[in-house]
Amino acid sequence: MPTRQQEKSRQTMEELMAAAMLLFSENGFAQTSIAEITARAGYAKGSFYRHWESKNQLFLQIVEQKLYEYRNVRDRRIEDAHDLEEALNIIWDFLESMALDRQWAKVFLEFTVHSARDMELRTEMRRRQYRLSESLFAKLVRRFVTSDYPAEKIGALNTALFEGYMVHNALETGVLNLHDVREAAIALALEKGIRQSG
Repeated sequence: MPTRQQEKSRQTMEELMAAAMLLFSENGFAQTSIAEITARAGYAKGSFYRHWESKNQLFLQIVEQKLYEYRNVRDRRIEDAHDLEEALNIIWDFLESMALDRQWAKVFLEFTVHSARDMELRTEMRRRQYRLSESLFAKLVRRFVTSDYPAEKIGALNTALFEGYMVHNALETGVLNLHDVREAAIALALEKGIRQSG
């Protein structure tokens, strides 16, 4: 059973995370300072540093927490899939649920671009798989791929199409819609991943 101090520490961390997400949604990741996060949550800056070394580490924990539930549902559904098309649709249901949360999608996209400039952060993003990387995607679909086409390439193509859509969506171009991107990604994956007879 947690002690009173542990419970207070958990509550502080949750309140700081909630304040950070509100500020990231309002102002963006880069424009939000640690001082603003602590002020919004009603804590001193020292409270922040008792939990995280940096704003990057805070954001990584928020991402991990946010994706945990989505991924559990996705992974349970994948276990029951019968073929590649069904598995791909389950994955795209997961991706679509993230894309429909527009504020979160914009902040996550901003952070992904931010991490591209920082080798250590980029490595951490790949190591913990905060995004649907080609290797994670391949792991989810490998047992359904019947052709010689590498599952990692199917993952990379689907990830690239999804992330490209996210950029278009953030820019509000109105040219692409998620349904069209999903259909194209699944069709391409099925063409490459299913052995053709004859």
